[in-house]
Amino acid sequence: MHNTRSTTTPIHSQFLERMSPRAFVPEALTTAQIEQLADAARWAPSASNKQPWHFAYALRGDANWDAFSAIPNEANRRWCLNAGALIVLVSDRQASPGKHSFDAGCAWGYLALQAHDMGLATHAMGGFSADEARAVLRLPEHLVPEVVIAVGRRGDASTLPDDLRERETASPRKPLAEVLSAGALQSRV
Repeated sequence: MHNTRSTTTPIHSQFLERMSPRAFVPEALTTAQIEQLADAARWAPSASNKQPWHFAYALRGDANWDAFSAIPNEANRRWCLNAGALIVLVSDRQASPGKHSFDAGCAWGYLALQAHDMGLATHAMGGFSADEARAVLRLPEHLVPEVVIAVGRRGDASTLPDDLRERETASPRKPLAEVLSAGALQSRV
């Protein structure tokens, strides 16, 4: 895929190249690859160093795959079940009240950038059943399922249904001036 993203400041190319595709090659990742992703994520900044995140995963075709496959919603199952692994990111609201989701989100970002560096693609999904995630992972009440992440080798967009194939491009971002201001925000937000 041709990268159409650009920026006005000198930033690392990974930020422009990384995207969240829906087309994956249907082959399992290895446990070593998942460990590498989680190891990068564990170095994310964390309020009071609480590290209130946990990554639960299933490799494509392993004993947990069928159960994990029921967690994404129907719209996401159309494409995410071709990924090499599904990861459920969970945060601990007791360990870091009020900051657990923020910190878990930062850890997800580190995981996504590590995957990109490894030649893998990731796509985090908010469209999933929290109840199903709780049941599959047997989560106590203080653990919150935040997102489901499809990860694997990027596939060809032609394998996707028509409506998804059209969306298989790098999404744009707001101009820097719309997300940055010196001092008070005033009417910006």
